[in-house]
Amino acid sequence: MEKSKILVFAASALLLVSCGKSGGGRPTFGDNEYPVVTVGTSSASSQVTYPASIKGVQDVQICPKVQGFITQINVKEGQTVSAGQVLFVIDNATYQASVRQAQASVNTAQASCNTAKLSFENSQKLYESKVIGDFELQSATNQYEQAKAGLAQAQAALASAKEMLSFCYVKSPAAGVVGTLPYKVGTLVSAANVLTTVSNISQMEVYFSMTEKAALEMSKSGNGLSELPAVKLQLSDGTIYSHDGKVTKMSGVIDAATGTVQMIALFPNPEKLLKSGGSGSIVIPHDNLSAIVIPQSCVSEVQNKKFVYTVGNDNKVKYTEVKVAPQNDGINYVITDGLKVGDKYVTNGITKLTDGMEIVQITPERYQQKIQEQAKAMSAGDIVNAMKK
Repeated sequence: MEKSKILVFAASALLLVSCGKSGGGRPTFGDNEYPVVTVGTSSASSQVTYPASIKGVQDVQICPKVQGFITQINVKEGQTVSAGQVLFVIDNATYQASVRQAQASVNTAQASCNTAKLSFENSQKLYESKVIGDFELQSATNQYEQAKAGLAQAQAALASAKEMLSFCYVKSPAAGVVGTLPYKVGTLVSAANVLTTVSNISQMEVYFSMTEKAALEMSKSGNGLSELPAVKLQLSDGTIYSHDGKVTKMSGVIDAATGTVQMIALFPNPEKLLKSGGSGSIVIPHDNLSAIVIPQSCVSEVQNKKFVYTVGNDNKVKYTEVKVAPQNDGINYVITDGLKVGDKYVTNGITKLTDGMEIVQITPERYQQKIQEQAKAMSAGDIVNAMKK
């Protein structure tokens, strides 16, 4: 049993020694040797996410133009409809009566116009025969013109009545998918009521806001929106939508309250998976082929500022502040300021360092080799002694 305890402790000791690979601790070598790496460049991929809302390329609210009771609902929620298809029917008995009344007025005006025309034509013949004078002819002409005007007025009233009757048949102005149906047959509705929404979801517009700084950097890139790579859409369940999108529009006005610019990305929706009114996150990838990438383990953080120990030509370390990209993979940082190609920095044992301290530079490979050598040098007796202490 005691032997097994010693073996367990030995394994734990080896594990503790191996922790020298992280930036916090450092094995005791008996000298002032620290692993140092020269800054170079490498490719780095990162991504930025923005909260987004999803809308169809055309969301049309359907409202009746006349007041009345709903007598028919010809569609169901989620049904695909075509432009001009009748969705609802409003009680139209009153409007049909108005049409019949207007038609009767047209017939009356037409009869009066015909009579006035006969009188005018007869007056023309009498005038040519010098039976009547100018006054009688002008009077007949005026009566005929008045009758024609009355007929035109009645015809306009009939057209208006027919149009009002047509408003009782609420049609879809565009092709798309029917949304919710909040009102049932028998409900009294008016122009203030939205009966449903018809959304064209063959393609979806995803709205998101980009910071003013990011938008300015994008504008300075040269070609604006054309410079942006294809974007991805993270759905509300955390999965990535199977089709890529493209940023197609950018607002020309910055929101003074939030300091952001509204952007719109267009996504295809062949499977009808995306629904208007949904939410998600836009994911914009960014590839940097000449990035300075360093391990997070060699970076210390103090009061939200990040520091590394750089090494000068005199082998003395300097506590140097660096700035990093906001997005990272949890293992490395992409340095945006504070380091340049050719600089040297300490990769391990940074908690043992102080600003201005002189060190002996070794390679990371030699550092790991020393760790292994020290682990092998630890005997079972040393472990037992350590336990007794």
